[in-house]
Amino acid sequence: MNSIKTYGAGLALTAVLGIFATYISDFIPYHLISAGVFALLIGMAFNPLVVRASMLRTGIGFVSKQVLRLAIILMGATLSFTQVLEVGRFSLFVMCFTLATAFGGGYLLGKVFKMDWKLSGLISAGTGICGGSAIAAIAPVIDAPDKDIAYAISATFLFDILMVILFPIAGRYFGMSDMGYGLWAGTAVNDTSSVVAAGYAFSDAAGAYSVIVKLTRTLSIIPTVMVFSFINARCNAKAEISDMQVVAEATGTDGPTAMADTGGIGENRKRKAIGLRKIFPYFILLFLLMVALKSMGLVPASASGTISSISKFLMVMALGAIGLKTNFKEVATSGWKPMLHGFLISALVVVVAFLVQMMLGQM
Repeated sequence: MNSIKTYGAGLALTAVLGIFATYISDFIPYHLISAGVFALLIGMAFNPLVVRASMLRTGIGFVSKQVLRLAIILMGATLSFTQVLEVGRFSLFVMCFTLATAFGGGYLLGKVFKMDWKLSGLISAGTGICGGSAIAAIAPVIDAPDKDIAYAISATFLFDILMVILFPIAGRYFGMSDMGYGLWAGTAVNDTSSVVAAGYAFSDAAGAYSVIVKLTRTLSIIPTVMVFSFINARCNAKAEISDMQVVAEATGTDGPTAMADTGGIGENRKRKAIGLRKIFPYFILLFLLMVALKSMGLVPASASGTISSISKFLMVMALGAIGLKTNFKEVATSGWKPMLHGFLISALVVVVAFLVQMMLGQM
């Protein structure tokens, strides 16, 4: 009974928000604007009212953290390693270049714009992999602030709108084949709903191929999450040791002496911080387990479809909860540089995907 009182109101609110956002999204052709984006924006609009209601906070916080992790775990049942074999060597080759562009270019631009690495990494992941899903999967393992999650999703969403409009026009201008256009859209457009919209706007064949390429691209979430987990663990370890050095200076002892006096606790903390538990959070391990079960054919197609629907709705609920916790003014404090960062990375990915395909003769 206490749990219902503690979590019930927040859970109910995010569920209603998820249903409403899904309802609105269904009216838009090809779900051009995903339910997750609607839930996030509507949630942010209601933040000034919700923040005053203490009875909602615990439930909303639970949805934004734990329900989000559950959605990511269930998403694994929609992916299969066999998809890599289905799309062929050309799409994988192009993906290597686009992912390198997104993360390499994102890192460099983040340094130039003096952005926090977490926000820069989220924008790069959303651009290079699959929009909001990638951002939502990586955010928990790097302890990203809610305002960074909201900003990253907004940045990728705005560029997606432009790509959905411009991609079919560009594809016809360059005289691309259905397969060539599908490969380009599947590797360069961010969010899955936007890939569907851009792909089928060209042709049914191009749309089908772009979706297959996009699903395979989503598999790169796995190594990306692990890499970001390791980076975050190393950053936390360095921060702890830096704090110890500050304490040592304040007490008049040098760094090595301070560590010796504490039995080498600094090194122990460092080893603990980059241990397996930090690099492989439990929900990512469960996500991998679901992908493995799907790959071995142990998840029936009918069950996979149901699980996929549940996962998507839980993701919408979680993004709505993140929106309810995020104030527009807080997001605005990040300024225009992260938005420009997202636009530049997205543009680079589009150009690189096109040029690599041209070199391979897959136009």
